[in-house]
Amino acid sequence: MNVIEATGITKIYGSKTVVDNVDLKVKKGEIYGFLGRNGAGKSTFINIINGIIKPTSGSFKLLDEPNLKKVKHRIGVLPDYSTFYDSLTAIDHLKYYAKISGYKVSTEHCEYILKRVGLLEHAHKKAGKFSFGMKKKLGIAQAIIHNPDLIFLDEPTSGIDAESGLNIQKLIVNLQKEGKTIFMTSHNLHEVEKICTRIAIMKNGRILNEGTLEELRSHYMSSIHVDIKHSPFPQKELILKFLETVGRDIKTTENRTSLVVDSEEKIPLIIRAFTKHKIDIYRVNVHEPSLEEIFLNDNLDVVAK
Repeated sequence: MNVIEATGITKIYGSKTVVDNVDLKVKKGEIYGFLGRNGAGKSTFINIINGIIKPTSGSFKLLDEPNLKKVKHRIGVLPDYSTFYDSLTAIDHLKYYAKISGYKVSTEHCEYILKRVGLLEHAHKKAGKFSFGMKKKLGIAQAIIHNPDLIFLDEPTSGIDAESGLNIQKLIVNLQKEGKTIFMTSHNLHEVEKICTRIAIMKNGRILNEGTLEELRSHYMSSIHVDIKHSPFPQKELILKFLETVGRDIKTTENRTSLVVDSEEKIPLIIRAFTKHKIDIYRVNVHEPSLEEIFLNDNLDVVAK
């Protein structure tokens, strides 16, 4: 089941196209990472499918329902900047938000949610005294207090300390294990690489690339760097001639060889050749591009979905 299904979403302001004919599907139980530089159109797209602004054209369904009003109570949202009432405590906020979402929650349940986000010790403190990081945690608590099926998290770990960030990452993974679907943005690419099941990269209002991390790497890896630690070559010239047929940028020392190949299928050929010439292989390191390298690559092509 697709819990998010967007078709041809476009938003135009004057002469500027902010979101350009975006198709996107998110399956139930995914942690979907939505990436893009500032101005890429991410926030506008999210605001459209959350019903905050209307698209110029296109349509979408959330939780298999085209009428957003019918499923809003099943959706939780953490905006990039949450606004709170200074005079209300953390528990007061959760009870109020649950009520306007159609739920009545106990103090015990509020405390349970605050414990999950690392805010239990501040349960009765007024939000006016909260730091930015504490408000971020309260915003996450508000997004999940009514036990939603679909959760939108905009920069869930920005502005909080490293330990709290790791705890929030664990919470997101646990929410997924509970059957919830998470759609999140983050400038922390290591975080996205670590916990997201699929990732979309947006630029200039369009999705340039989308898939699992392995699929993105496979699309990006036209040049694979291979480093091999081995015993000395018995016939160096013969081995070098072979390596020139399978790769480029070849560098060798007495017990280490590095080269660049255009596909991973070349790697077992190299290993078999070394073994055939009785060269012991101690270690093979293959460099895979990180999400940061993929994200910063301006030459990504659009991938057909």
